[in-house]
Amino acid sequence: MGKAGLPVSPLAPAAFPDLPVIEGVQFASAAAGIKYQGRTDVTLIRIAPGSTVAGAFTRSSTRAACILDNQAKLAQGGDAPQGAAIIINSGNANAFTGARGQESVDAVTGAVAQSLDLPQGRVFSSSTGVIGEPLPHDRILAVVDDLVAGLQDAGAPDAARAIMTTDTFPKGAAAVIDGEGGPIRIAGIAKGSGMIAPDMATMLVYVFTDAAVPADLLQQALLSGLDSTFNAITVDSDTSTSDALILAATGRAKAAPITDLQEPAGRAFVEALHGVMRELAHLVVRDGEGATKFVEVAVTGAASEADAHKVAMAIANSPLVKTAIAGGDANWGRIVAAVGKSGAEADRDRLTIRFGDMVLAENGWRAPSYDEAAASAYMKNAELRIGVDLGLGQGARTVWTCDLTHGYIDINADYRS
Repeated sequence: MGKAGLPVSPLAPAAFPDLPVIEGVQFASAAAGIKYQGRTDVTLIRIAPGSTVAGAFTRSSTRAACILDNQAKLAQGGDAPQGAAIIINSGNANAFTGARGQESVDAVTGAVAQSLDLPQGRVFSSSTGVIGEPLPHDRILAVVDDLVAGLQDAGAPDAARAIMTTDTFPKGAAAVIDGEGGPIRIAGIAKGSGMIAPDMATMLVYVFTDAAVPADLLQQALLSGLDSTFNAITVDSDTSTSDALILAATGRAKAAPITDLQEPAGRAFVEALHGVMRELAHLVVRDGEGATKFVEVAVTGAASEADAHKVAMAIANSPLVKTAIAGGDANWGRIVAAVGKSGAEADRDRLTIRFGDMVLAENGWRAPSYDEAAASAYMKNAELRIGVDLGLGQGARTVWTCDLTHGYIDINADYRS
């Protein structure tokens, strides 16, 4: 069973990955009883002096106090000469809580800053869970000393479990590349299962590397990967108030510092970073609430990349498409409808639709080779690919989603109980 007492997603990986230790990053987790009893729900992450920090956050106009606080702190720059920390709680989003929300953020980040001897401006926070209820931050303050005492280099797996809400499995991903003079390691953890739609960052994500990267380049590397990773997934089309992605580079690797993202070392780092981000994004979709199928939607031939994105997300977010996938129904007419409603330029007579390698529709009509039995058999797979070519230009975009089952209703109808 998952942390919330739910069956583990059938799309879950066999086990949590063996993440490399990132020198200069330590983790600790504790049970504060914020919403549930008997489960860890607070994580502290300490980041070594001399590190740099970057971030991306939800653009929701009702974003939580912690998001506003993090944005204000990073606006002052990403250098952390004295080090930094991240304090995360699950069970309560501390969103739509008025002035009390900032008071809670200040209390928690202030306590962490004092315990770790850090500037409060380098202590970031995240909260995830129920919206509209004051955060019982005294419960977090009560475990800060225990968290500090429990910090350890290999604590990432426990941290990944502590930040879960309706997630059914902890999420982690990593990469190791050859830098100039030694290996560079990247490791990340994430939470996310519902209220997932792209508006950066779509969930809580924390990625760490031992590479030495200046703060401005670290931010560039992060932002350049959003559209192909966290902005290319959707579970239910709902954007959270609390989504955050924080990336920290400790500079502890023996490899030479990365000073130019266009040089070979910089390009290799960016590619590996984006690979970790993409894997974490995919894991969120694989843990979509009630999900039984992982779906790739690839749109090509659009008049522009923006149009390709509109079409891909219209398909990926369509309840009609997603329920057809859940039921194994090869109803490609719902794809046609989603393309038509997307707002992108489209021409019925140039449209081609594929399920896997099978062409279902082309030239404005059902394909002569269409085989209903074969298409229905394909829809029984746990991993599916929907391809749409608009026949208008070079614009392309790939996004990922999951099916929509009754399990999603069951989870969200009882979320606050």
